[in-house]
Amino acid sequence: MGRAFEYRKASKMKRWGNMSRVFPKLQKAITIAAKNGVPDPEMNPALRTAINTAKAQNLPKDNIEAAIKRATSKDAANLDEINYEGKWLHGVLVFVETATDNGTRTVANVKSIFNKAGGQVVPNGSLEFMFSRKAVFELKEKPSMDLEELEMELIDGGLEELKVEDDGSVIIYADYTDFGNMSKRLDEMGLEYEKGSLQRIPTTPIEITDEAMDQLSILLDKLEDDDDVQNVYTNLA
Repeated sequence: MGRAFEYRKASKMKRWGNMSRVFPKLQKAITIAAKNGVPDPEMNPALRTAINTAKAQNLPKDNIEAAIKRATSKDAANLDEINYEGKWLHGVLVFVETATDNGTRTVANVKSIFNKAGGQVVPNGSLEFMFSRKAVFELKEKPSMDLEELEMELIDGGLEELKVEDDGSVIIYADYTDFGNMSKRLDEMGLEYEKGSLQRIPTTPIEITDEAMDQLSILLDKLEDDDDVQNVYTNLA
């Protein structure tokens, strides 16, 4: 089990274990999904998935409903989805997705975090080709059915790859255009997922030393802790 995997696991536990940090991010994701489609989860796969992910992290029902209402309120602040791309030492690439009502504040914060950690923000589009966008679902628990049978059942949803992680969790990958199809297929099969999202997967993953990983974790933790940052991706294996 590599150091990068250990970091991802520790980061996930930290992120999802701190409700004061994760709840606003979950609510933002729901608001954005509702605003970009319709406020009805039955007709909006992205919203349905955002709600399911929020429920898996114990976001209260009142918070979920408030986040949906916020998307249609005329007094709601406009949330812009802005991406930032950065480079760090040892060939590490970092892709940052944000949702913000103040782009000036967000870009200043992101640049400051990179600069202090010895990295730099690069022009948007510089690293886009280094990542593939995928629909990714993490099942809440390993299904009772055989994994080969599960793969066959998920083909109709656009399955590209199914992985069992070192911790036993099952990760499902599909093309980002099949996000809605896969979400619907999982619902039809009664399979609950802990998280469903569009993620950026590195096309050419790299490995770094444990010492470098410890240093990089400082940068990644700072980015994860920023209120405007929704997701952070790297090109680590």
